[in-house]
Amino acid sequence: MAVDDEKMFEGKVLMITGGTGSFGNAVLKRFLNTGIKEIRIFSRDEKKQDDMRHLYNNPKIKYYIGNVRSLQSLEDAMHGVDYIFHAAALKQVPSCEFFPVEAVKTNVIGTDNMLTAAIHAGVKKVICLSTDKAAYPINAMGTSKAMMEKVFVAKSRTIEPEETLICGTRYGNVMCSRGSVIPLFIEQIKEGKPITITEPKMTRFIMSLEEAVELVLFAFNNAHSGDIMVQKAPACTIEVLAQAVKELFGVPDYETKVIGIRHGEKMAETLLTSEECARAIDEGNFFRVPADNRDLNYDKYFVEGMTKRPEIETFNSDNTEILDVEAVKEKLLKLPYIQEQLKEFGLA
Repeated sequence: MAVDDEKMFEGKVLMITGGTGSFGNAVLKRFLNTGIKEIRIFSRDEKKQDDMRHLYNNPKIKYYIGNVRSLQSLEDAMHGVDYIFHAAALKQVPSCEFFPVEAVKTNVIGTDNMLTAAIHAGVKKVICLSTDKAAYPINAMGTSKAMMEKVFVAKSRTIEPEETLICGTRYGNVMCSRGSVIPLFIEQIKEGKPITITEPKMTRFIMSLEEAVELVLFAFNNAHSGDIMVQKAPACTIEVLAQAVKELFGVPDYETKVIGIRHGEKMAETLLTSEECARAIDEGNFFRVPADNRDLNYDKYFVEGMTKRPEIETFNSDNTEILDVEAVKEKLLKLPYIQEQLKEFGLA
């Protein structure tokens, strides 16, 4: 962590909604040995919280049982909080397809509840975590996340940023996070079952948990109120990802079974829409998409001439840097989870 990041959080209270998940654990590992005063884990699963309590055994971590669907439980946990990383979500695409209203309750209404409580409590900064599936959404999960983004952008207009700054991040698949496909591939190899892939030519953005935390920290330090921050992530095909896993685990010719695209899945994902590309600001390794802060009196803002054309129509998993098998293996080998699994296989 940069020295500036350590100073920014020194003596502060950070709350992570959905904090028992992969992102929450990554943040804990990043911040626990700094001068941060307290990290609050807000989630609904007491078993996962108890597991974390035993794993970390650290007095800086405080645990709050609650649900973002309940405004009261959020308000009860929000006193004295300086910053919030909002990671609570229903994120499994197929399950959200079957239970779309549940996705709305958590991802949309839950986010509004969290922001309402944060504003009331005087929280200084809130970073909401979104997904590439929110850009040109075709499934319930992506649609609910797209609405979540609309909620936090709209909410950012209701409060001065000096009081509560509200922004968001949008990123692609996080490798080895809970529910992701790489642990599934490894488990299938362990059990002697064929590796199941949906569609070999499907492309997905890939990033590590550490990169996900870096994106949130970049947003924390650089975003204006209402901004959406995006990392310039590389991508690969599902076929290449599966082959990289097979080669790392010493079974390059392992059986692969194609099961077809699941409910609500795309062949490629988009991190920036064409409309966003036209106004995105290049920040080096990141894009910043500023909020449209005009009011509803559009004639006040009319300027003759064409709207700026984007240099690229969209930023998607087909036109970003596409990694080959060796490049994917190189990224995988940097992940602690992969190193642990390789040791278990006797390959490290």
